[in-house]
Amino acid sequence: MILDRLGKELIYFDGGTGTLLQERGLKPGELPETWSLERADDMIDIARQYYEAGSDIVLSNTFGANALKFHDSRHELDEIVKAAIENVRKGAKLGVKDGREIYVGLDIGPTGKLLKPMGDLDFEDAYQAFAEVARLGEEAGADLIHIETMSDTYEVKAAVLAAKENTSLPVFATMIFDDKGKLLTGGDVPSVVAMLEGLRVDALGINCGMGPEQMMPILDEILQYASVPVIVKPNAGLPKQKDGEVYYDVEPEEFGRFMAEILKRGASLIGGCCGTTPAHIRAMVEATKDQRDITDRPGKEFKNRTIVSSYGRAVELGGKPMIIGERINPTGKKKFKQALKDHDIDYILREAISQQDAGAHILDVNVGLPDIDEPSLMREVVQELQSVTSLPLQIDTVDISALEAAMRIYNGKPMVNSVNGKQSSMDAVFPLIKKYGGVVVGLTLDEDGIPATAEGRVKVAGKIIEEAKKYGIDKKDIVIDVLCMTISSEPTGAITTLEALRQVREKYGVCAVLGVSNISFGLPYRPAVNSNFYTMAMQSGLSAGIINPLSEDMMRSYYSFCALMNYDENCEKYIEQYGSQKVQAVTPATKAEMTLKTAIEKGLKEEAHHITAELVKDKAPLDIINEELIPALDQVGKGFEKGTVFLPQLLMSADAAKIAFAVLKDELAKSGESEQAKDKVILATVKGDIHDIGKNIVKVLLENYSFDVIDLGKDVPPEEIVETAIKEDVRLVGLSALMTTTVVSMEETIRQLRKKKPECKVMVGGAVLNQDYSDMIGADFYGKDAMQSVYYAQQLFGGEK
Repeated sequence: MILDRLGKELIYFDGGTGTLLQERGLKPGELPETWSLERADDMIDIARQYYEAGSDIVLSNTFGANALKFHDSRHELDEIVKAAIENVRKGAKLGVKDGREIYVGLDIGPTGKLLKPMGDLDFEDAYQAFAEVARLGEEAGADLIHIETMSDTYEVKAAVLAAKENTSLPVFATMIFDDKGKLLTGGDVPSVVAMLEGLRVDALGINCGMGPEQMMPILDEILQYASVPVIVKPNAGLPKQKDGEVYYDVEPEEFGRFMAEILKRGASLIGGCCGTTPAHIRAMVEATKDQRDITDRPGKEFKNRTIVSSYGRAVELGGKPMIIGERINPTGKKKFKQALKDHDIDYILREAISQQDAGAHILDVNVGLPDIDEPSLMREVVQELQSVTSLPLQIDTVDISALEAAMRIYNGKPMVNSVNGKQSSMDAVFPLIKKYGGVVVGLTLDEDGIPATAEGRVKVAGKIIEEAKKYGIDKKDIVIDVLCMTISSEPTGAITTLEALRQVREKYGVCAVLGVSNISFGLPYRPAVNSNFYTMAMQSGLSAGIINPLSEDMMRSYYSFCALMNYDENCEKYIEQYGSQKVQAVTPATKAEMTLKTAIEKGLKEEAHHITAELVKDKAPLDIINEELIPALDQVGKGFEKGTVFLPQLLMSADAAKIAFAVLKDELAKSGESEQAKDKVILATVKGDIHDIGKNIVKVLLENYSFDVIDLGKDVPPEEIVETAIKEDVRLVGLSALMTTTVVSMEETIRQLRKKKPECKVMVGGAVLNQDYSDMIGADFYGKDAMQSVYYAQQLFGGEK
C-alpha cells in the first residue's frame, strides 16, 4: 500500500503527457482521452517509458474525463476510464523489471467551469461529475486518485469529497498557484492547506503553472503549514518557441538538480508536469536516488496551528487575539428575527459587511428560529455571505442537519459552534468535523450541566479533547469555551471563567473562545462591564472573543490591549483608529444611508437595484454611470490588483453593477437618451481547449465597463474568430488557453488575424502563458489577470486606466 510508504520514503511521479502526445501526432482540438482507445499502443508505451525512468506512480490519461468536459459521441466515459487504467497497467508490466512496487493513479483534472456563485456550475453537479469518474477509476483498478491542476478551492473540495465518499482509495490533491502564491479564485497557501488537511487528503501540493525554481518559495510556504506529505510537480521551466515549435527551457539534467533541491527543502513526492518527459524523470531519479529515506527530513514535522479559512483568507488562532463578530444571530435582536422571517438576505449581508469593516476576523452565523427551515436557510445564508465577504465563518447551530448542510457547501475550513461534553453531542458533531474539516468550539458542559468550578470545566474540556482523538481530530482543531456566567446572578462567575481559561490553556495547550457579553446580563450599562471583562479575558489567554465589533467600548479595549501587548507594531492600528478623528460608534448602514458606490463595491445586488431606482428620479442616468458606477468598479478593480479584493467579490460587484445598469438602460429608453456606442471585443477560448473560466471572468468585467462582448465560446477554430472579426469590424480580440497542447492554436489564430485583419489587436491570457510566450506568438498584450485585460481595452479604445 502506498500509504505505508508516504512520509517515510521518497515517491516518484511521472511527468507530462500532453507534449508527448503532440509529438506523436495529437491534433489541435482532438480530445487526448480518446487516445486511450484509439491509440492504446502509444499510451502503453508512454507509461512504459515513465516506469523505466523510475516513476513509482504513473497517472492515467483521464485528466479531462468527466461528464462536464468529455463529449465524444464515439466513446462512453466508462470505456475511456477503463482503457486508460489498463494501458498504464500494461505499461508497468513492460517497464518495471526490478520487481519494485508501483502504482496506477487515476488522474482527475478540473471541469473547466466556475462554481456558483462565481459561475453557473452547482457544487453538487460538480461533485456528481467527479464521483462518477472516481467510481469508474476504482472499478478499473486504480491504486490512488490524484486530483490536480486545481485553481479553485471550491472545485477541489467537490472533487475530494467525491473521491472520499465514493471510493476507498488514497486521495492526493495539487493546486496551481501563481508566482504570488495565489489561486485564480484568490485562495492563498494557508487557506488551501487548512481546507485540504481538514478534508483528510493523504498528500497535497502544487503542480503546473511554473518551473521548479519558481515553485520553491511556494513549497517553502506550504511546508510551514502542511503536516501531510507534500507533492511538487513543476513544469520543465517556462514555455518558449522556436521554428514554430513549443518547448520548455529546463533541460533534464537541470531539472534533476532543481528537484534534488526541492527534495532537500522537504517535499515527499516529486514528479513533473507540462513539458517534462521520461528523460526529465530519469534525471530527477538519478539526482535523488540516494536520498529516498525521508523519515527525518525537514518540513515533515506536525504543524500545531489552529487555522480557520474561507476561499481566500486564513485566520490563525493562538497569537494575537481575534474577533468573532456576533451580530448575525437572532438572540435578543428583534430586527434580525424579523429579517429572517421576511427572508431579507440583504439585511444579513449588510450586518456581515459592517462587521468586516469594523474589524472582525471571523463571522458567527446563526439563523435558528422556530418555524424556519434552518438547514435550507443556513445553506443559503452561508453561500450568500461567501459571495460578499472573504472572512471565514463560524457556523453556529444546534441543528445537526443545518450544520452538515452548511459544512458541505462551505468554501474553506469553517469554525463550528459547537460541541459539548455530552456523549450525544460528541457522537453527532465529531463525525462531521472528521468528514468536512473544521475547528470546533467545545463547550465545557456535559450531562451534569455547567460545572461550578474552574477545575470542573477543565475536566470537561479534557473529556472533549480525548473523545475527539477517537475520530482522528487533533486538539489543534478544538477551541475550548469555558463559558461565562452572568455576574448579576453568580458573583464569582468572572473569576471562575478567567481561572478556567488560564488552566485550559496551560494544561492542554488549546486555543480558547468566549461569548464575552454573557458576563453582563441583567446589569445596567453593560458595555462597561463587557469591555473590562474582555480585556481581562485576553490577558488570561483568550484566543478569540465573540463580540460586537460595532461597539466602541469593545473595540477600544481590543485595540488598546493589542497596542499594550505589542501585537500592534508601532501602535499603527491604534493610531489609525483613534489618531485623527473623534471616536464614533459604528452602526450598520441602512438602505437609506448606503450609496450606490458602496452597494456595488460590496456586491449587494438588491441594494444596487433599490438605490439606482431612487437615484434616477433626480439624476440623469449617464451622470449616475459616470459618477457612481464606473468609480465603484474602478475601486474594486484596484483592490483586486492589490490583493485586497478577491475574485468572488470582484464578480459579485460586477453583478451588482449589471443590475444597476439594467435600471439605467430602461430609464434611458424611456427618456429617449441613448448610451454611447459600445466598442466591440471578441473573446474566445482557442481550438482544442474547453476551459473557459478565465474568458468568462474577462467577459463579465468588460461588459460592466460598457464594452460589447462577442463571446464565441470555447474550442473555437481560428477561421471562425477571423471571420467574425472581419464581419463585425472588431478592433480587439481576446484569446484564452489553459492547456499547453492548445497554445499552438492560439498562435495560428494570431497568424491568421495578422494576415486578414492586420489592424486588429490581440490580447491573450491563461494559466500556461507568460509575457515572454505572449511576445513569441505575436500577441499585442498579455493579460496577467482579468482587470489588466479591461485596462488594456480602455487604453486601446481611448479610455483611461
